[in-house]
Amino acid sequence: MSATTLLLPALMIAAVWFLAALDGALAGRAAGRPVGPAAAAVEPVRATARLLVGQRRSTLAADGLLRWAGIASLSVAAVLAAAVVPLGERPLVDLSVGVVWFNAMEVVAWAAVWLVGWGPNGALSLVGGYRFVAQGLSYELPHMFAIITAALAAGSLRITDIVDAQAGLWFVVLMPAAFVAYLLSAAAMAFWGPFDAPVARDTAGGAGSELSGVDRLLFAGGRRLLLVAAASMAVPLFLGGGHGPWLPAWAWVLLKTAAVLVVLVWLRHQLPTIRMDRWAEISWVVLVPLTIVQALVVALVVLARGGM
Repeated sequence: MSATTLLLPALMIAAVWFLAALDGALAGRAAGRPVGPAAAAVEPVRATARLLVGQRRSTLAADGLLRWAGIASLSVAAVLAAAVVPLGERPLVDLSVGVVWFNAMEVVAWAAVWLVGWGPNGALSLVGGYRFVAQGLSYELPHMFAIITAALAAGSLRITDIVDAQAGLWFVVLMPAAFVAYLLSAAAMAFWGPFDAPVARDTAGGAGSELSGVDRLLFAGGRRLLLVAAASMAVPLFLGGGHGPWLPAWAWVLLKTAAVLVVLVWLRHQLPTIRMDRWAEISWVVLVPLTIVQALVVALVVLARGGM
């Protein structure tokens, strides 16, 4: 096993810690109990320790195998999705169909969250699982159109080719609508606020309502790993990858990924949870037509430049 193979999960865990610390700091500030940087940094460690020693519970007639399959596959899918994201100039796996691979791993989250909701044999967790499936039907099409638009502009499904195509101009300038649609769909994919209805308080935590101890820790960790993977993919798709002055490529990738995560965490604390029917309306009436038009504009630009 190479050092790069071990580096990827280590970086993702560090990003999850950063995400949890920032989220906790903003939550404390919103509640009128601001915490310092040191306390915010330590709190994720304390929360992890509490869940590790917490007692696991099980409901009547629960299907433990399906529940564990869902919990485990959420984290595995996130790490596998990030395997095609260039950490610097090269990713862990440079697939010729990297865009398709990334999207396929994301779709695994559909089944994973649904299984977590189904497994405990609980009404509220099942409602949360089905909410996520409904949410997936809303975000997946604009998400696919957004990432395919980036591939269209580069003329390749390989992630490194998409980065190379942005040497002179980042795609976020050429396709801002696709970038915004991607960020929104990334938050929805990780059921991150304001798209956290699958785990909302009105269902006592929804898909995760029957989880405790290590189960809850792994489920929450998988959710954040998924958000980190989606945020890191925004960098090679729209933000020029490792391109930038003075700093090495890997430093630019880390800085840009951190910036995207900050935006997503800030967005969570600015907007309330969006109702499922309202999110479906926004997605199908606004985002899908907008991303299709964006793809057509990019296709015309590519043709005008003599591509394809």
